[in-house]
Amino acid sequence: MARAAVEMRSVSKRFGPIEALADASLRAYPGEVHALLGENGAGKTTLMRVLCGALAPDGGEVLVENRRLPPGGTRAAAAAGIGMVHQHFALVPSLTVAENVALGTREGSGLRLALDRVHARLAELERVTGLPVDAGAPVAGLSVGAKQRVEILKALYRDPRVLVLDEPTTVLGPQEVDWLFGVLRSLVAEGRTVLLIGHKLDEILRVADRVTVLRRGRTVLAQGRETVDAPGLARAMIGRETTRAAGAARAEAGERVARVEAVGIRGDDGRMAARDVTLDIHRGEIVGIGGVEGNGQRELALVLSGRLPPAAGSVHLPATVSLIPQDRSAGGLVPGFDLAENMALAFHDDRAHRRGPLIAWRAMRRTARQIVARFDVRTPGWRATARSLSGGNQQKLLVGRELARSPDLLVAENPMRGLDIAAAAFLRDKLVELKGGGPGEGDAGAGGRPTNAPPGIVLFSTDLDEVLDLGDRVFVLVRGRLIAVPEEERNPAGMGRLMLGSERA
Repeated sequence: MARAAVEMRSVSKRFGPIEALADASLRAYPGEVHALLGENGAGKTTLMRVLCGALAPDGGEVLVENRRLPPGGTRAAAAAGIGMVHQHFALVPSLTVAENVALGTREGSGLRLALDRVHARLAELERVTGLPVDAGAPVAGLSVGAKQRVEILKALYRDPRVLVLDEPTTVLGPQEVDWLFGVLRSLVAEGRTVLLIGHKLDEILRVADRVTVLRRGRTVLAQGRETVDAPGLARAMIGRETTRAAGAARAEAGERVARVEAVGIRGDDGRMAARDVTLDIHRGEIVGIGGVEGNGQRELALVLSGRLPPAAGSVHLPATVSLIPQDRSAGGLVPGFDLAENMALAFHDDRAHRRGPLIAWRAMRRTARQIVARFDVRTPGWRATARSLSGGNQQKLLVGRELARSPDLLVAENPMRGLDIAAAAFLRDKLVELKGGGPGEGDAGAGGRPTNAPPGIVLFSTDLDEVLDLGDRVFVLVRGRLIAVPEEERNPAGMGRLMLGSERA
């Protein structure tokens, strides 16, 4: 076999009392897509941050093409040809795509960037990858999926020999995932190495040549694609047999809790992101809305949650609305706040969490502990910041908080995004339980709704199977138009036809 492009031997890393990595190893070769799997908090991102020099390991060593990489040096890692696309974007919203791509490079002289050179290189990357990119567009106005593509372009711009991608498909629609996998195959065909952190086993089995699995910081499996299957990978990740979460039984609609009528919504760029949207939401039902990112989902979710006024039409919402936003770092959690402080973002005006004009921090910490325990949020301690949690554990904390508010209306944008198999199955079951009037996660009635009165739930997701499994009524959102999916088209192929037909209309 060829010499390894990357070899990580017996790597260990602790954060205070938390053992993030313990004797973790990985070997990846030129010309392969190598998948790195594991539960939330298993150490995947930590291991890759060690590889990229962002973290110094407590023990072990890293070799790139058989040369030892100095620990904790990002410049040394970059010089060795390692690039990483992080799960949490590191973009400057006020700058353009080209300016963000050029940050940290030596394009230009003095204080001036040679943006013409950057634009030319981005045009070349567009030809190679097939990805259209508006190099002059401000990043602030881009969708989450578009920002992910900018992060990928930033990494490719630096021409890495080893490219690490941390959960890149979580913000991409099906067509964009196909595009990304095509790009990855073209990169490894050139002899590069791709290290892909992921959760979706069907995607991993489509694209990976070899797989390494971490469990609680240790390497428990390292095999070729031809010797593994989805049940075996899930068993290695979790340490036990898993069962797929059951789809939701169709519900009879209860009383109406929300209505939008003939609504038009403007996006950040001032253009109409959605037009003439009419939708009723009832208690005890999940309204599933599928579609490719950037077709008005974010804007409609903000209107339904009361965060954005419509440009036209009328909106009628209940008293208590919870939102699970598409970007947990920008719209859900404050990374520098600890767990109780992040609870206070939702419960600061709740009587059970106040003492006169002051926040009752003991009650806030109690609610935080309940959510951490119920959702298996793995945290270094109660004073830990949200930033110190893995992406999946941040998502579990956010979802638990919003469910604990006992809302009349729950608006969820890709709530299973970034969750491992067990956590995603647990959350699916919680949504099904919630629509049936099951108990909340915090104190009963914390949000003012009796716990036996189910909310209405609107589920936005780029995962069509997720929408079909959970939705009592199903829609697609295409170019800002909400289209009901008839029963005979209620399958991924049928929804895809509706989406494609509307795009061509």
